[in-house]
Amino acid sequence: MRLEDIVIVLVGTTDPGNIGAAARAMRTMGLADLRLVTPRHFPHDKATARASGADVILEQAGVFDTLDDALAGTVRAYGTSARLRSLRWPVADPAGTAAQFVERPDGERVAVVFGREKTGLTNDELARCHALVHIDTNPAFSSLNLAMAVQVLAYEARRALVEPAATAPEEPEVRPATLDEMRYFYEHLERVMLSSGFLDPKNPRHLMRRLNRLFNRALPDHNEINILRGLLSAVEDHIDQTE
Repeated sequence: MRLEDIVIVLVGTTDPGNIGAAARAMRTMGLADLRLVTPRHFPHDKATARASGADVILEQAGVFDTLDDALAGTVRAYGTSARLRSLRWPVADPAGTAAQFVERPDGERVAVVFGREKTGLTNDELARCHALVHIDTNPAFSSLNLAMAVQVLAYEARRALVEPAATAPEEPEVRPATLDEMRYFYEHLERVMLSSGFLDPKNPRHLMRRLNRLFNRALPDHNEINILRGLLSAVEDHIDQTE
């Protein structure tokens, strides 16, 4: 899915500055769809000031009377909570939630729902959500500002959906080493270890079995085996020159 498919829903926000700061957090991470449920003050100059240039998100934000109306058009909702509830909701952290976003198809909208600054979401509102998102904080001081919570979720969403594709270097496809290549490598390795005196010719099998397990765990590709064979050949040449 795309970042554009993620909807941020703020329920019952009392401080308009938090709405503006949440809009700013969204825009820095590439999110754009902000929906507000019964905000106490909106629009408001304080929201615009705290948005710090993310005015377009405030201008396009939808204002709704109920959470059900705000969730229209979404297929999945995640309710955030500062505390774990006794009711049995599936629980994930922000990174785990963002990982679920990756599995959704393009164009299928999901909502992340944030509650009131002081009281959060009610159990009835959480009942409209498919899962609970919990941000792990310091137990001795777990107070997390609304916009900060939005920033955490927006960041994890961007990290999951955009950064891997943007930052991962393109590596050419290299086929894995074949069984024949591995067999020739092991024979070459044993030969070099014997000629160098590293391997006891009276009992070579035990060490070779351990080395076989080591390289089998590593799953070397065709190029890596060629590098190792080249190294072994260089060692052989050096041994021949010193004899």
